[in-house]
Amino acid sequence: MQTTIRLFSLCLLILGFYMCQPTPGKKQPVDWVDPQIGSVHCRWFFYTPAALPMGMAKLAPTTNAYGSYGSWLPCGYDDRHTSIEGFAHFHEFQIGGVVTIPTTGELKTLPGTLEDPDAGYRSRVDKATEVSTPGYYAVTLTDYNIKAEITATTRTGFHRYTFPQSTTSRILFDIGHKQGESATITDAEVTYHPKTNEVTGWVENYPIYATFCQPDGKIKVFFAAKLDKKPQTIGTFVDENIQENANTVKGPGCGLYLTFQTKAKEQIQMQVGLSYTSIENARNNRDTESAGKSFNDVKNAARQTWNEMLGRIQVEGGTPEDKTKFYTGLYHALLGRGIANDINGQYIRHDKTIGQIPLDKNGIPLYSHHNTDGMWGGFWNLTQIWTLAYPEIFSSYIKSNLDFFENSGWLHDGEAAGVYTNGVQTNFQGLIICAAYQAGIRDFNIETAWSAICKNELEYKGRDMGNGKYDNEYFIKQGFVPLKDYLYPNNWVCNFGASHTLEYAFSCYAAAQMAKAIGKTAAYDTLMQYSYAYKNLFDPETKYMRPREMDGSFMKDFEPLKGWKGFQEGNAAQYTWYVPHDIEGLINLMGIDLFNERLENTFIESRKTLFGGGKEIDSFSGVEKLYNQGNQPCLHDAWLFNYSGKPWLTQLYTRLICDEFYGITPEHGYGYGQDEDQGQLGAWYVMAAMGLFDVQGGTNITPSYQIGSPKFRKITIQLDPRYYSGKTFVIETENNAPNHYYIQSATLNGKPLEDCWFYRREMLNGGHLKLHMDAHPNTRWGVSSMPHSK
Repeated sequence: MQTTIRLFSLCLLILGFYMCQPTPGKKQPVDWVDPQIGSVHCRWFFYTPAALPMGMAKLAPTTNAYGSYGSWLPCGYDDRHTSIEGFAHFHEFQIGGVVTIPTTGELKTLPGTLEDPDAGYRSRVDKATEVSTPGYYAVTLTDYNIKAEITATTRTGFHRYTFPQSTTSRILFDIGHKQGESATITDAEVTYHPKTNEVTGWVENYPIYATFCQPDGKIKVFFAAKLDKKPQTIGTFVDENIQENANTVKGPGCGLYLTFQTKAKEQIQMQVGLSYTSIENARNNRDTESAGKSFNDVKNAARQTWNEMLGRIQVEGGTPEDKTKFYTGLYHALLGRGIANDINGQYIRHDKTIGQIPLDKNGIPLYSHHNTDGMWGGFWNLTQIWTLAYPEIFSSYIKSNLDFFENSGWLHDGEAAGVYTNGVQTNFQGLIICAAYQAGIRDFNIETAWSAICKNELEYKGRDMGNGKYDNEYFIKQGFVPLKDYLYPNNWVCNFGASHTLEYAFSCYAAAQMAKAIGKTAAYDTLMQYSYAYKNLFDPETKYMRPREMDGSFMKDFEPLKGWKGFQEGNAAQYTWYVPHDIEGLINLMGIDLFNERLENTFIESRKTLFGGGKEIDSFSGVEKLYNQGNQPCLHDAWLFNYSGKPWLTQLYTRLICDEFYGITPEHGYGYGQDEDQGQLGAWYVMAAMGLFDVQGGTNITPSYQIGSPKFRKITIQLDPRYYSGKTFVIETENNAPNHYYIQSATLNGKPLEDCWFYRREMLNGGHLKLHMDAHPNTRWGVSSMPHSK
């Protein structure tokens, strides 16, 4: 039986390979991706063209490595900049480093600045020569007349530098200066090995988020670079202190340079293996992944890998802009959450020991470990995409966190190489596990998972900042988290009790649904009671969610649009809609007329600022607006009309957001310089453009998809036979056009569908959803019943 299954899986893989082969004259999914979209004012991990999906090696040019100060502010690459300081290999949340750059002429060992490139080795670039595609990047360094090209396998960066004729051609390894979110470099070491023509080393940094999540949490990254030409001379440096003919150096600010004599257009290549565990594993990763492969082999394989992954969702029709937004959004959804284990399955654990992922009979790890930012709103985008087309990624992500739980005692909601880096302090990892279970992704230890979920939702003793929910004691004991300043260990002050109350209520609902599914009746009753805690914040006078003081009284001087006070990265007007698990209950509190009046006004007014912060380039430009597509707390709002009897407005506004918030330029990609948080906004576009969403994030015991307004004539989703019984799910529209927002009628598997939703099992079993569209709303379709939320 096992042999049959393997043969069947192999046939499917071969079939998928041939389905994804380029057809002359026809653009493939990978061809629609434009990595430059949104690359103005983007975060460190956003722009990494030379990478594979979820890769450890994420190579990119660095134009501004120092703008973030080790935190979450934009830095790394900005399309507006015209000089780069090199190519960094690590681009993860709170992790960055290992920079190389080819140069000629005078030896400079400091990077210089955007304002004064000549102060260091930084080079101006010819933007006309810049090529950026999934898996490959190239540009000409005009100060040195060098063409630089980079590509990657999963754990190895490949470089090809085309030099001019010169006696002072160099490759610099600058490993001792901070990069992006890596914050303070506490130690580093780099060595040249003449016998093997290798450069090896490691960098230790202390991320800003570790300073309050795990004060002893320092992160080490390792590398092993192999070159195809031996240098004539070598040397080391610490900042501007140069040591000629030295082959090893240690300490912050350190680096190494190799000098060559080159002919005109001579190429020097190198492969840089990476690891979070050791130099030996970095070398093994490199040697295994690069054996017998040329630069062009790797470049072409990267393109093919991206094409296969992106091609699991095929879209037909729509405008070229629609397809560019769609596949670039899907690309971003697959780029983040990088693999953290070596090719032999080893990974660094929370306690700094080396863990081992189980291997199959061929020595391949059965799953991967992942570095990750928090999954704050990931259940409204990323995990929905993973559920549909990439369940193996979803499964891997959960197993990774359960390993972390067994080693540390808690689920993380943000990890950087085994170190807690929880930024939003809510911890939705329990909810994420519940959503996977409800989707039928259950190839993990259910008993361990349930223990982790219960502890995450209900316990407060022994919690610290790294576990998230540091204020859970208030929620458990009194049903709300009060308005109270919290001093983080690094002296940040935060006050997010109201938003935490709403978020904890939702995650308790998710846990309750899983409890019901596995027969934990008492736990179900307890968790469901906590899921109604949102009612404790509802102010019957203003009809808003309103923070409560320590004594239980409502907040004084209440302003619904005022950001941050009680609400993380949002305001009361935005968070009042944050009851995704009990929309009917919220409608009953507000009254259906006020609910619809406010919701309609929210989108009428928000459209004036492009559903975000307008054209203001800032990560938080929409925090004090009625609605902010540029941040997670609002991402379900446009779908609430499906619950309030006006589904045609969900159809209208989800399409308008796709058309107006999202763009196809470096500046206007995800709003104007708003925060594309490791693929979450791109994933939202993908779901909305398919006309699908789940307000409960897949957590209901009988999950449903609510229907919006697809952008395309036909969408085909390939279903994974390892998890689902169906082969494909097809969404087809008739009479679709750019302004045909509205559904007139629908069929599901050939039968009339009068509801604006359907059960997810009907998708995962395979099927066909057909929608007839027009420019005028049909106010009778889709109002027969409310989607499930209980």
